[in-house]
Amino acid sequence: MTDDRSGVKSLNLALDVIEAVAAAEEDIGVTELALRLGLTKATVFRHLQTLVERNYLAQDARTSRYRLGIQCQLLAQGSSNRIDLRSASEDVALWLREETGLSVVVSAVRARGVVVLTTLTTKGTLQIGVRPGSELSLHSSAQGRIALAFGRPALMKYARNQTWDALTANTIMSWDALDAKLNEVRVQGWADAPEELALGLNAIAGPVFDDSGECVGTIAVVGLTHNLPRAVDPAVTEALLVGAQRVSAHLGYVPA
Repeated sequence: MTDDRSGVKSLNLALDVIEAVAAAEEDIGVTELALRLGLTKATVFRHLQTLVERNYLAQDARTSRYRLGIQCQLLAQGSSNRIDLRSASEDVALWLREETGLSVVVSAVRARGVVVLTTLTTKGTLQIGVRPGSELSLHSSAQGRIALAFGRPALMKYARNQTWDALTANTIMSWDALDAKLNEVRVQGWADAPEELALGLNAIAGPVFDDSGECVGTIAVVGLTHNLPRAVDPAVTEALLVGAQRVSAHLGYVPA
């Protein structure tokens, strides 16, 4: 008899592999994939074989490294008539950077986390940004808190089963404290994480919804704490929320 739980676990691992390959900036090998996913090379290789057979991934015959395959490209083309988050946020990100003088980061909410899509750094000498493809912490990043506050319940359930890292002395490390923070986020509509990912840095993020009302992404401003202090300037949060609403509107979201 088939173990449904085992099947679901295998499916999750296969999707994790596809997402990791998609997030890589260039073709990626088995060893690097295994390190990124925290899995054995044998486990990753078994999933890679199946995904290559089904054309969701392709393997370079010369280097033995992997990239997205034709099936992923066909799926993307099939939905090309819909506006994607990257293009929907492009003009808004430029406006928000000019309005606030801060770096702007647009991220996608996925089944198991938040992944950076684009970064638009400030024009100053000190550049603050997050590299596209980076995965952001669910519990200690402003973007992750938006995903937990407005995303699917399954994401919250997944986060509760993860081991948290204390990246700084300011990182929230208890669910009671995080739950209280998430309640604030739902009321005010934005999230922050002052010096929780790195000392001297802060970020403020807002939710982006699609035409079905699902939280599919976040838009955030990022800066040093002397430019983006713990006591948030209302003008910054107002601009951020306007930006998030504009991106949501571009995706077809209509508030209830």
